[in-house]
Amino acid sequence: MLEKNALYVVATPIGNLSDISLRALDILAKVDVVAAEHTQNSGYLLAAHAIRTKLISLHQHNEMAVAGKILALLASGKSVALVTDAGTPGISDPGAILVKHIRAHGYPVIPIPGANAAVCALSVAGIVNPHFLFYGFLPTKSGLRKRALSALKSHPYTLVFYEAPHRIVASVADMIDIFGSQREITVARELTKLFETIHTGTLEATLVWVQADADQQKGEFVLLVSGAETADKPEISDQARHTLQCLLAELPLKQAVKLTAEITHENKNALYQLALQLKTTHTR
Repeated sequence: MLEKNALYVVATPIGNLSDISLRALDILAKVDVVAAEHTQNSGYLLAAHAIRTKLISLHQHNEMAVAGKILALLASGKSVALVTDAGTPGISDPGAILVKHIRAHGYPVIPIPGANAAVCALSVAGIVNPHFLFYGFLPTKSGLRKRALSALKSHPYTLVFYEAPHRIVASVADMIDIFGSQREITVARELTKLFETIHTGTLEATLVWVQADADQQKGEFVLLVSGAETADKPEISDQARHTLQCLLAELPLKQAVKLTAEITHENKNALYQLALQLKTTHTR
């Protein structure tokens, strides 16, 4: 049931138009106004689902001014939905200023969850580390970008970045300068779209891969970079390493790790990370 005098923050597809919830479609059809980052882009989405709700423009350059207009709409008993071009509003997209303004005036702000590029990429990367730090877009200039990366260098969490196509090569190169060449990175490009690509390798190997194929420099990127190794990371004995290598030659990765842990009594998570490294090295 639609709540009047409320702002609905609605996540929309990041590529495939089918990736939208039934609840989101219901809200978009029933609210009085949809505030959109680009009305033309959101118009395509609404038209694809036969929704004719009125659209108004709200983007990073007019957000504060439009927030006042939306506040007036809520005060008059109207309901409003906020969408951006793709994904969840307020996550490296406009919306946070509006939400803060509306909440400050006591009106309900209701989330309608859905697609998010960072979480989408994490779900298919196979990263065992349960902790991640979402950074969003790095600075556009190399000097500032390196400074930001330096501040993140010692974090043990998986680092999650968004990046634009014209900066992908320079950003990965800067990561090598700051993090070293052997940190693992997963590049998730054009998620849910026709040319979706998910690639994992060292920073050094990934830079070569991106530079060698101009098509891999196009589209929208999520970059997942492994965190810094902690001092208390379990050491793996030469015997366990040898056992793991032998089993990997004959068995699937998970089974090889499980048996190695049972045979050697060493840390299963550490063995799993080593197995991933050995597999990556072997397939290059």
